[in-house]
Amino acid sequence: MKFSPLLGMEINDHAFSYKFFQTLHLISKTWSQRKAARKMRISAPVLNRRILEAEAKLGFKLVISTGAGSELTPEGLEILERHRRFLTKMETGKKPVICGGHISSGLLSTLAHEYGLDAVIYGSDDESSFYLAQKELLNILALDDPLIAFQRDLDFTPIAFDHLVLISSPGSEITQVEELINSQFIGVSSSSQRLAWKTLQDREIPFEIVKEFKSPYDAYKLVENGENIHTFLNASFFSGSDILKEETTHIISLVRYGDFDPEIEAFIDFILGPGQRIVEKQGFKSI
Repeated sequence: MKFSPLLGMEINDHAFSYKFFQTLHLISKTWSQRKAARKMRISAPVLNRRILEAEAKLGFKLVISTGAGSELTPEGLEILERHRRFLTKMETGKKPVICGGHISSGLLSTLAHEYGLDAVIYGSDDESSFYLAQKELLNILALDDPLIAFQRDLDFTPIAFDHLVLISSPGSEITQVEELINSQFIGVSSSSQRLAWKTLQDREIPFEIVKEFKSPYDAYKLVENGENIHTFLNASFFSGSDILKEETTHIISLVRYGDFDPEIEAFIDFILGPGQRIVEKQGFKSI
């Protein structure tokens, strides 16, 4: 079980709960009071009343309407930033926990290092990682394949594109998809390989998955040391044929878990901003 303090602050002798700061944060991210209210699971009138009451206490505007929606005033942004610093000081020594597929967790490990985020990062398959997320043990769930997010209607954030390459045993050179008829493959469970299998099925190309691993590295080793056997693995980590590049392009994504955490939000902002250059250097395609 995970317990995290939800901290408020006093501003000009007026006490404000964490919900007030969460409201400002979501408006700053969504540029919409309606979207912010939806994420907080309250009605838009309730959220608007919360803002108006705070503005009446403080004596200045916090949110203004623009042609693009709603945005924070300079005073609203300053309040949000001070609260973020306050939470960061309160949580000194607490490391965020990130877990995900072998590919996505590897990418996040590099991004965390470049950003300077001191996090605990685990690599596993998507299903196992999602199990830990359900137990409230994670701050970020990283997904190699968006299927879990779609199936469970999770609010996921795309961070990169990747595709699969065909890897064959030494001496097995494949130049056309039709040459894979009756071929044997090594599978990787809970991975985006499903896109390759579906493509082969749609083209009525018979094939057989003779063994399945949870780790793509185990699959790679077996193919490299085998004869007349193949697998499809992520182009960002492995070299191979782009024979099904278009059909297997997919999203690498993450899902936030737990309560509002300014450190996590700042890290995600980095990933979606300057971190995209690192994404490309790691062999992925930027969002």
